[in-house]
Amino acid sequence: MHGEYKVPGGKLVAADVTVEDGTLVSVAISGDFFLEPDEALEDINAALTGLPADTNAAALTDAVEKALAPGVTMIGFTPESVAIAVRRALGRATSWHDHSFELLSAGPQHPAMQMAIDEVLARQVGAGTRAPSLRIWEWASNAVIIGSFQSLTNEVDLEAAARHDVTVVRRISGGGAMFVEPGNTITYSLYVPGSLVEGLSFAASYSFLDDWVLGALADVGIEAKFVPLNDIASPAGKIAGAAQKRLAGGGVLHHVTMAYDIDADKMLDVLRIGREKMSDKGIKSANKRVDPLRSQTGLSREAIIGAMIAHFDARYGLTPVELDAATLAESEALAAGKFATPAWTARVP
Repeated sequence: MHGEYKVPGGKLVAADVTVEDGTLVSVAISGDFFLEPDEALEDINAALTGLPADTNAAALTDAVEKALAPGVTMIGFTPESVAIAVRRALGRATSWHDHSFELLSAGPQHPAMQMAIDEVLARQVGAGTRAPSLRIWEWASNAVIIGSFQSLTNEVDLEAAARHDVTVVRRISGGGAMFVEPGNTITYSLYVPGSLVEGLSFAASYSFLDDWVLGALADVGIEAKFVPLNDIASPAGKIAGAAQKRLAGGGVLHHVTMAYDIDADKMLDVLRIGREKMSDKGIKSANKRVDPLRSQTGLSREAIIGAMIAHFDARYGLTPVELDAATLAESEALAAGKFATPAWTARVP
């Protein structure tokens, strides 16, 4: 059996394995990576041979790490990437091309509804009732979206939020606050099965799931890179931040907000932590726009979104789908019962 894994920003790792009676009786790792000394490849293959075929990715990674003698240099790949390639060969992990992706359109939505749609769609993909999907959000109103574990009052000036007609909601993923005005950000969500990130650490899965968008940004003239743990940046500075939630039912929600043209003064009036982050840079007043996508491309928001969709489609394929009435109804109920309630929004006061 054959499996492959392309390391984001790195090299291709391939695994050819033979299984007999539930055991890996032969393992051959190959690829366009660099490895010194040469005999280390034999050590890697030998460490994996003889292991049970149901060995999980963490244990495979550990076996490879223990087989490497001091001084071995792996360039363009890691023990983790070897484990993922083996798991793919065994059919335990999937690749992008094992799935057919849908491009979901939900139209403009208010903040609580956006949160609910994310949770419902991730559950559906985890349950296998919906294909893996990409959704690019459209906003019906201003919003601040705080991370699942952030303090509401520490993060947000609620009086300023009310003054600027900004609705505050809490999402199910961790990470920092997002400030949104319709038309001034680009937010997208990926809903994928856990098998796509099987074997990947949280840190590695961020860059893995966003590798396509780096290609899309290159298409519009931005040479971006992933900055651990969860940022996308160009030489001119930060462009986007990502957040992720792996649901117990097997679905993975990965969403990213990219700055197109944000009113920085308004953002800093509403976000308390934003003020602190700006203060250590010696900036008393932003008095400007946070506009990396607009200023670095000269393109409209719609044109950038079009380039993103085209790039994803060229890599993995996309079928446009309108969100169905049943999903919208389920999301409306979840928005009303959870995401629009003070109990959820202020669960970390």
